[in-house]
Amino acid sequence: MKNILYIVLAMLGTTALAQQMPAAPQTGAYTIMNGTAHIGNGEVIENSVIVIENGKVTAIADATTVRMAPKGEVIDATGMHVYPGFIAANTTLGLVEVDAVNASDDQRELGVFNPHIRSIIAYNAESRVVETMRPNGILIAQTVPRGGRISGQSSVVQLDAWNWEDAAVRMDDGIHVNWPASFRRSGSWPNYGPIEPSKDYDEDIEALRDFMRQAVAYKSTDNPADKDLKMEAMRRVLDGNANLYMHVSGEKAIVDVLAFAKANNVKNLVLVGARGAQEIAGDIAAAGVPVLAGRVHNLPAREDADFDMPYKFPKILADAGVTVALENSGSMERHQVRNVPFYAGTLTGHGVDAEQALMMITLNPAKILGIDADYGSLEEGKSATLFISQGNALDMRTNKLTRAFIDGRDISLDTRQKDLYERYMSKYERQK
Repeated sequence: MKNILYIVLAMLGTTALAQQMPAAPQTGAYTIMNGTAHIGNGEVIENSVIVIENGKVTAIADATTVRMAPKGEVIDATGMHVYPGFIAANTTLGLVEVDAVNASDDQRELGVFNPHIRSIIAYNAESRVVETMRPNGILIAQTVPRGGRISGQSSVVQLDAWNWEDAAVRMDDGIHVNWPASFRRSGSWPNYGPIEPSKDYDEDIEALRDFMRQAVAYKSTDNPADKDLKMEAMRRVLDGNANLYMHVSGEKAIVDVLAFAKANNVKNLVLVGARGAQEIAGDIAAAGVPVLAGRVHNLPAREDADFDMPYKFPKILADAGVTVALENSGSMERHQVRNVPFYAGTLTGHGVDAEQALMMITLNPAKILGIDADYGSLEEGKSATLFISQGNALDMRTNKLTRAFIDGRDISLDTRQKDLYERYMSKYERQK
């Protein structure tokens, strides 16, 4: 009995360290004074006053021209910066905890065509990885399934929640399709051969077209006798009530995607990754298709590409009139999501204005994900999802948060990483 008690106490102790308790709903008001407010739409208020009540921004103004009595707790942000919560698109946050532990990996389903699979019900709100995003200002994320030709449906979540129901900001915002690769590298590691046209490209696209034809035919049937979960999921995309996210790379493949979407009357197409899109940026802009640009800190996609193409790629698209947001999929992507603000910061060294770079991780992804009515910018009537940083939040040297709020809730910025940092710093201090 004594041994069992020890085990239970040890488990309780481990659980206590696993995740900070989600913040309680906002009760009193907050007034943030004297900070430099970065609105998220390109505007900046050098000396701002921001009032938060009942989870909303009820007032935001230039304190040098507008006088108002502060409400509730007054937070002095003199010399600091206030930002809307950063939004991380196309992540697998909350779907995998430890890559080497299969039981904690729930990012993909068996099968090829899985439009009915919903990532939200697998989202782990108590993930230790998720909590490490908040100290860098990432307060909202899109959690996306992987695998197959059609991976399933993503959802948008806020990153301080008890469970997936509590976390959901927008459920089932779109379906994710992995467009076939038009070119492949022959051979295998470590003996790679040259890049060659994919022999299966036309066949793979025809299979996708056939699936879409079935979906269109099913949609034309108002009350089918036999409900098909896959076809029911596709109905929302064809009705324009959800996005169709096309994960695609290569100029030819992107051209084929645009033609595919037009042929099937897809209303809300989003290109994800989209390497090679710089060659046809004007066509993408003319089609009104937004892009979730692939990881900035990456190697060029082609051997003959400019060495700095990943850095300047978002600017090329934006200059052509494309709505661009940043994403981070790829190798070791979950823990690297916390670097998304610094990807935006990198762009400022390659011709992108700082406020435009900020838009790529705030208002632009909010528009693409369909949550811009409430999130993505500091505006009256919108959700009070924001944070205060001691310095420029796009620079890892000065991104130091002092307070953060999600829907007006004053959230914790503590993490297991911070606990370990303080523990071992204390150890070395004692040895001096």
